[in-house]
Amino acid sequence: MTILLRLAPARLSAANARVKIIRHLDRAGQAHYASEQPDGTAFAIEGDIFGPHRVTDCRADVAKLLAPVAPAQMICIGLNYRKHAAESGAKIPEHPVVFFKNLASLQHPGDAIQLPTHLATGEADYECELAVVIGKTCKNVPRARALDYVLGYTCGNDVSARDWQRQWGGGQWCRGKSFDTFAPLGPRLVTTDEIPNPNALQISTRINGEVLQDWNTNDMIFDVPTLIEFLSGSTTLPTGTVIFTGTPHGVGMARTPPRWLRAGDMVTIAIEKIGELTNPVVLEGA
Repeated sequence: MTILLRLAPARLSAANARVKIIRHLDRAGQAHYASEQPDGTAFAIEGDIFGPHRVTDCRADVAKLLAPVAPAQMICIGLNYRKHAAESGAKIPEHPVVFFKNLASLQHPGDAIQLPTHLATGEADYECELAVVIGKTCKNVPRARALDYVLGYTCGNDVSARDWQRQWGGGQWCRGKSFDTFAPLGPRLVTTDEIPNPNALQISTRINGEVLQDWNTNDMIFDVPTLIEFLSGSTTLPTGTVIFTGTPHGVGMARTPPRWLRAGDMVTIAIEKIGELTNPVVLEGA
């Protein structure tokens, strides 16, 4: 049973009011949504965050943070930053490069990225990414209206087993991108009124405190509205679709020597106006 503490009048009440949304477990193990406040407290949200809802005046019982949404699907874009395409030795793509992550690869803030040992990899890589959450089902969306269908934004890490991506994946990327825990997401969802332009945000990766990626989403080859227009073309994007929008330069495989993830690492993805997503790295089964 959810334990809630009654407090002063509601901070927010309208469905379209500015909120930073978290998803969490209470002490009874039940999942809920809440509105995170500037002081770190949170107030329970009643209703469906993808439909009518309100922020109540009840303090949320946050026992554990979860990824801010349970995705309907995870669509990912490759080679979408100019300098990353250059460091990969790839041509600028004519159209967005699309692949999918298995829903089971979702990982929560603070939980471990597990390096596969059964289908082992020696080349696990990090990729900081702006993740877009579609707020209402759409199809054939014109670019000028694309952001009307976005609920908000969060931090994503497109963890990638490069050996499986490049050598053993049968010519496609999904195998190397879809191992369990390879899609950390969070820690909060920031609504569009707080981020009117998603292509003007600083984005970075730190491992054990060392900055390895540090750039801006304005370097995207295909900006967020263009991606939504393209992905929705003749294709329904259901409510709750999460779009990973690509990573800037500085990935591990492009370094000399390469910088692969190792057990014991601590990976932090930071995006301006959203915050930081941190996950430790362990071996599968450890």
